[in-house]
Amino acid sequence: MKRIIGTEEAIKRWDAFADTYSKTHTEQGDLHKEVLLNPTLFSLMGNVENTIVLDAGCGEGYLSRILSEFGASVTALDYSPRMIEIAKERTPEDLLIDYKQGNCENLNTIEDKSFDLIVSNMVIQDLANEEKAFQEMYRLLVDGGSFIFSILHPCFVTPECGWEKTDSGEKLHWNVDNYFYEGAYEQDLGDKEKMILFHRTLTSYINTIIQTGFVLESIVEPKPSIEMLKKYPSFEEDFRCADFIVFKLKK
Repeated sequence: MKRIIGTEEAIKRWDAFADTYSKTHTEQGDLHKEVLLNPTLFSLMGNVENTIVLDAGCGEGYLSRILSEFGASVTALDYSPRMIEIAKERTPEDLLIDYKQGNCENLNTIEDKSFDLIVSNMVIQDLANEEKAFQEMYRLLVDGGSFIFSILHPCFVTPECGWEKTDSGEKLHWNVDNYFYEGAYEQDLGDKEKMILFHRTLTSYINTIIQTGFVLESIVEPKPSIEMLKKYPSFEEDFRCADFIVFKLKK
């Protein structure tokens, strides 16, 4: 099953998918970000006013815009040139966000200890070499700085997973398979598009965090709040298994 595919192929596919992807995003991101990820990220970040922040893998830039509005000094980068173009187009002139095109696996144009906080929202699973990415995030943080990142939950979102349904379409349970496979696989995201994702076990993630030198401060498996369930009742099914996991690390 092992597929020898690198980050360059993922970049090509995300670049081609950028316009379609961005159409699903409002100023709060897509629905999963609004309901599950944003509340978790903001609770872990706390007050970002006067904080120097890197949005590592900014996509169309919604999170960068929110952070800038909250008073942070924001640098935002993405490995997709088209994503950066869209992010710039969507950013009002009064938000002074420094957009850069770059791959989190190698950010050697940015100086050591440049940021108080790095946030990487749903990005690490799009990189073939997470070890290099973690090393770069560690290098770019000031001593005592925080790295917060969210990913698809590797225990539940695996190369072979999905709902088991009745003939009438009722969801019975969530199937997981090939958890211990580590490497590239394809996942449908649009009508026709297949994105390249890189699966690794939870053990691999945590060992990489430790080996890089980070201190693990918090892990959150986001669940919808009562308020969000009132707004979006379909997210009731997210109490059945976790779609995402969010880490807060300290240098």
